[in-house]
Formats: sequence, C-alpha cells, structure tokens
Amino acid sequence: MTQRLGRRWGLEDIKDGLDHFYNEHGRYPTSSEVDSFLYLPSSRTFQRSFGGLVELRKNINLSGQSDFRSGEHSRKRTLTITKRAYAIEKKVCEHLQKIFGNELVHREYFFTDDKRTRADFFVYDAGGGFCVDVFYPSDLRNLTGCLNSKLNKYLAKYMKEYPIIYLQMNEKIEQETMDKVIRNKTRKLPQGQFLMSWESFRVFCNTRIPLKIQTSHKLYE
Repeated sequence: MTQRLGRRWGLEDIKDGLDHFYNEHGRYPTSSEVDSFLYLPSSRTFQRSFGGLVELRKNINLSGQSDFRSGEHSRKRTLTITKRAYAIEKKVCEHLQKIFGNELVHREYFFTDDKRTRADFFVYDAGGGFCVDVFYPSDLRNLTGCLNSKLNKYLAKYMKEYPIIYLQMNEKIEQETMDKVIRNKTRKLPQGQFLMSWESFRVFCNTRIPLKIQTSHKLYE
C-alpha cells in the first residue's frame, strides 16, 4: 500500500487503510488517530471530502462500532481519563502540600462567586500566591488545543494578579519541546503565564518562599 505523501484518496484506498489499522490495533481509528497513521488521509480530508470519519465508515459498511464518541469505547475511554486525572491531581496536591502546607493549598479555587471559572489549585505563599492549571495532552497537537482553550479561560484582568502555571503532565512531552511550541505560537502566552512540565514545575516550587502562619497550636512553614 502506498503511504500518505500528498496522494489522492479513493474509497478503496481508504478502506484498505482502515483495514490496515484494524489489523494492527483490533479496532478502527478515532478521528484524532488518523492524522498520525501514514496509510490514511488527514482528518481534515475526511471531513472535507467524505463528511467526516463517522459518516464515511457508515457509507462503506465497515463492521463494528462506527462512532467512537458513544458506546463501550467511549465509556472505557472516559473511565481511563477519570482515573488518570484523579491520580495526577493527587500527585500535584501532595507535592504542593509538602512544600507549602495543607492549609495554604486550595483545590478547585474559584475566582468568582458564580463558580464559572476556577483553577485546579491556588497556593498562598510569601509572594502572594500562584495558580496551577493541570492537564494531560495525548500529543503535541492536543497540547496546542488544550493550551489555546486555557488561554481563553484566563482572560479576565483579575485572573492576571498572580502567576498562572499551565502544568502539562505527559512525561513524553519534554520542556524543550514545549518551549519550541510557545516560541512558534502566533498567540503568545500573556506575561505571568507559563507552560511547564512536571520537572520544571518542581523547580519552580522550590523558588517560591512558603508563607509562615502562626496558629495557637503550631507554626506552619
């Protein structure tokens, strides 16, 4: 089979590519997976020429589930993401509490009373504090989409009073790669906002001075 390389795609070619993916993975690809599979056109081509991957699979009568956005595949994917998100937030929270103290690390911090906008964490420290927004992109393309969405989330002026850390937790995506993404982005990160890997974030935390609070029982440092 000929690989992608800007070729013209017919229905038989695409069916062969889908079968090729099925033979390797035991299922058909989702829309995000076709972009990285050389034996299929891009997801944009699917949408422009065939009405999308879901519609195409129905039209060429492939067996199995045609829409991975619903059904058993979706349920399993949601469960996996939920478990991973819980484990990641727990890891971040425990690290922050170890450095800054339990009382000074707030989870799901709401900026306004209407509870529409929140950060995953707000940490009070001697410098006033900082926000942490945690996410796990599957790849660089997904990272860019997540980051653009988060930039829209923190547009209000009152959200720019403290440093905002976009904490990317996929260890396969290194800080050097993310720095390159930021340099090449048309839409730059505002001043005081940073995209960090887990390792970079740990270094950042060590540069912050914990806030000392006196209680009737003990001193937290």
